[in-house]
Amino acid sequence: MRTTVRMLSPVLAWSLILVAPANAGQTRRASDLPAEPKRAKGPRTDWLLDGSPYKAGVYRGSRPDEIVLSNGLVRRTFRLAPNGATVGFDNLMTDQAMIRGVKPEATVRVNGTAYAVGGLVGQPNYAYLTPEWLDRLRADPKAFRFVSFQVGKPAERLAWKRVRHHAPGVKWPPPGAALQMDYAMPGAAKPKTAVRVSVHYELYDGVPVISKWLTVHNPTDRKITVDRFASEVLAVVEHVNWVEVRSPVALPRPDVLHVETDMAFGGFVHPNANRHVVHWRADPQYPTQVNYRRQQPCMLVVEPTYGPAQDVAPGKTFESFRAFELAYDSTDRERRGLALRRMYRTIAPWVTENPLMMHARFADWGRVKLAIDQCAEVGFEMVILTFGSGFNIENESAAYLAAMKRYADYAKSKGVEIGGYSLLASRRVGGGNDVVSPKGTRPTFGNCPALTSTWGQNYFRKLRQFYQKTGFSLLEHDGSYPGDVDVTPRPPLQKGLHDSQWVQWRIISDYYKWCRANGVYLNVPDYYYLSGSNKCGMGYRETNWSLPRAQQVLHTRQNIYDGTWEKVPAMGWMFVPLTQYHGGGAAATIEPLDKHRPHYERMLYSNLAMGVQACYRGPRLYDTDRTKQLVRKWVAWFKTYRDILESDVIHGRRADGRDLDWMLHANPKLKHKGMLVVFNPLGRPVTKTLRVNLYYTGLAETARFRPEGGPAKTYKLDRDYRVSLPVQVAPEGMTWFVIE
Repeated sequence: MRTTVRMLSPVLAWSLILVAPANAGQTRRASDLPAEPKRAKGPRTDWLLDGSPYKAGVYRGSRPDEIVLSNGLVRRTFRLAPNGATVGFDNLMTDQAMIRGVKPEATVRVNGTAYAVGGLVGQPNYAYLTPEWLDRLRADPKAFRFVSFQVGKPAERLAWKRVRHHAPGVKWPPPGAALQMDYAMPGAAKPKTAVRVSVHYELYDGVPVISKWLTVHNPTDRKITVDRFASEVLAVVEHVNWVEVRSPVALPRPDVLHVETDMAFGGFVHPNANRHVVHWRADPQYPTQVNYRRQQPCMLVVEPTYGPAQDVAPGKTFESFRAFELAYDSTDRERRGLALRRMYRTIAPWVTENPLMMHARFADWGRVKLAIDQCAEVGFEMVILTFGSGFNIENESAAYLAAMKRYADYAKSKGVEIGGYSLLASRRVGGGNDVVSPKGTRPTFGNCPALTSTWGQNYFRKLRQFYQKTGFSLLEHDGSYPGDVDVTPRPPLQKGLHDSQWVQWRIISDYYKWCRANGVYLNVPDYYYLSGSNKCGMGYRETNWSLPRAQQVLHTRQNIYDGTWEKVPAMGWMFVPLTQYHGGGAAATIEPLDKHRPHYERMLYSNLAMGVQACYRGPRLYDTDRTKQLVRKWVAWFKTYRDILESDVIHGRRADGRDLDWMLHANPKLKHKGMLVVFNPLGRPVTKTLRVNLYYTGLAETARFRPEGGPAKTYKLDRDYRVSLPVQVAPEGMTWFVIE
């Protein structure tokens, strides 16, 4: 067997330093890297209970021309010769290979010419990959060739000013290992002076998540254009093989990997928000697949649908979006949801910020002062000048900005934050400043301003100025940029159709990153979490808040149950219409609040007991002293148990109005390992024994349950980690148990 290291000069094979990122460590030879730690014998620690044993690192492989990126949960193995390539991507939790063949590490089209970046060719069958085949693979002479690698630590991809400390143990940037692999343009005699592509990887401690992106460097003396790129191409094991399919049924995709990017928009859930970037396609190199038409979607390609068509000036660098790949270790819905939620807490920890919010219905000083005072009295943490209130963030007159600063100063004196609402998409501004869609299409919401237009640039200037001059600290950004393309050239920012989505996404995501760096909280009804947004809708139909009050309570708990499969409680907002919203009249509204205190209480605890914040929309939070005491009671209860209530939820029984519904909060790292919350929608008391699974609390033998914080009773866990717990819940009431 001939090692391909000898085919390259030592300089090209190992030691050439091309670009040293801020987080890079010293470039080494592969042989200088440490050996991958051996897995301990015996039962493995469950990473969802304790991820501390699983440290990420870059290690030497089993051969001189291999390196390994691993954290004991996932492992990605690279050959360095005859070219750089992923030759193994393994799920160490299930002991399964996740890829069935070798593809390029990336692809780029520069100045109209398409190139593979790395990769190896000659695999005879893409159903699987054997070591014997791997040793016979060769480099594509037309591909960018590997020249060096560097090892470091993950760096902040955006700055996070932490002003709301809600989640204990949060770290930013996430600890782990970073790997940069550098490639030179084919045929370049002097790699330092030729276009180069660096492929970047980050693997994080304690979670089976790899981040990947690329940079294109232009050291030449002339401009280049990055027309297209794919930052990831993987031949993924399909696991499900269907010979045929009948419309409208679709062929199943591989379910071993969850993939999303920070170029996400146009949806409340990740599949919708990433559909234009994360593509599952048929693999043309896989003729032996079972599907008769060879259309099995088992090749992952991560690339933008349009462009980016970005010019790179001499001496400058283009950077792609980032993809995040989570390996699942189970088909169980709850466990997969917990894994996804752990990923978000790791790569976007600002989603754990979860302030109690009031939507102030009016923006005049007297009623805003009332809202601030009431929030301070009952423990609410934020006032939002909502839509239709009269607040205008685009008013940049000195008098208006001074008035808003007065609002912010007064709120701060009361220990309350203040923010406001702005509408971006779904409006028409005219004057040639609106998106012009390709023929036969229209913007997502019917109308959308072009962010690259003169109006768009002024809009973002006004937003930045507003927060800099007033001290406001929240933006509720309605109708954020949904991904509309624009055929209009708008120099110098936009050439036309092919670059329009890229540059508009960069404008909005750069603004959100600015907000995150300046401590501005972001409520955005779109999936911008990975670009700095804090919260999106939990998922509800707005007109349902015009239903009769009793129905709203059930919808609240149903929406939260459904929304928390893939969102941590803090990631989604709910709604409580203190005054009429859309319609419904007296039967739908809570005002006058004192008159409807029982319903108001049910709405408070239906949200707070799930760890979810709602937008309480109205002119006031209370109208009598006993209403004030009611709100204060539940806010104080929530803050007492905030850490466990904002931890992950384990889904019990979904609300259906026919029987008890319940959820379990679990966090093995806290003193309170769990909290069980049980709701009774019926007009009579209900006594029942619940089978509660305590596995994710970390308790293994016994658990102490404190009903409503009272004296504890000890229960023995069954072999399946469940306890049989008798509960009694009052008519239309709620009860709760602290678990230790």
